Amino acid sequence: MVTPFRYTLRRMRGQIIGWGLGIALLGAVIIPFYSVFAESQAQFLAMLENYPPEFLAFFGDASDASAITTPRGFLQYYFFSMLPVLAGIFALSAGSRLLAQDEERGRMDLILAHPLSRTTLFFGRVLALVAASVAIVFIGWLGCAILLATSSMDVGVGELALAFLPVLAQILIYAALALLLSLLLPAYRYASMITGMLLAASYILSSLGKLHPSLNAIGDLMPYAYYQGAAAMSGLDWGSFLGLVGISAVFVVLAWWRFERRDIRVVGEGSWNLPLRLRKRAA
Repeated sequence: MVTPFRYTLRRMRGQIIGWGLGIALLGAVIIPFYSVFAESQAQFLAMLENYPPEFLAFFGDASDASAITTPRGFLQYYFFSMLPVLAGIFALSAGSRLLAQDEERGRMDLILAHPLSRTTLFFGRVLALVAASVAIVFIGWLGCAILLATSSMDVGVGELALAFLPVLAQILIYAALALLLSLLLPAYRYASMITGMLLAASYILSSLGKLHPSLNAIGDLMPYAYYQGAAAMSGLDWGSFLGLVGISAVFVVLAWWRFERRDIRVVGEGSWNLPLRLRKRAA
């Protein structure tokens, strides 16, 4: 398991550095801006009052725009609210390509020709994906934590670390779902597309559910509904965090079960395996 883990992690080093530094650079833009914001809070609040509640719902509690005046509220509105969506792009891309890309490029059968079991290959790569996700979150947190020393924010680095844990949970659940779908659908591009649609729907429906109770029933089924963001600085909701991690683990187990029992393609995309009657109708 060590060999596929090291190989996969080495292959993902560009993504780790790029996404980790990208999050850190986003923090480098947002965190120093708080000093300017603190000096002109009244103007910012007046501007927010002109925004429709539907717009503010995508950034935090739309019923209390004044929450943005606190360091935690500021970070939620300008940084953490969109972070799961941005990091989710990495998750759906990395998860859907983890195994299916090698299969479609004709490399998987050659890899499995070595004295290496499917289980060893699968979990070695999954652990590398988890390690890459942790590394991205850590680099993002480290960059933001360094900037806190020069900021007027009254936020500790430990509190900031708690806010990044829900981001990690979001990455893991979308990566695991994309991995599962990549082994169920004919091509990884379909898995990436469907996971991306779910990511967008989760963000939109969970955000609008704060204003429209009729959407709560649907929004509560989405991963973003259990994302704390900067609110975790006051106390992490371990139930939501462990729940998302647990669902991710279930997706991984199902993906492993599918990978163990499916026929490996020599090269190219697969088919939808429609029943014969449906194939005749489609023709």
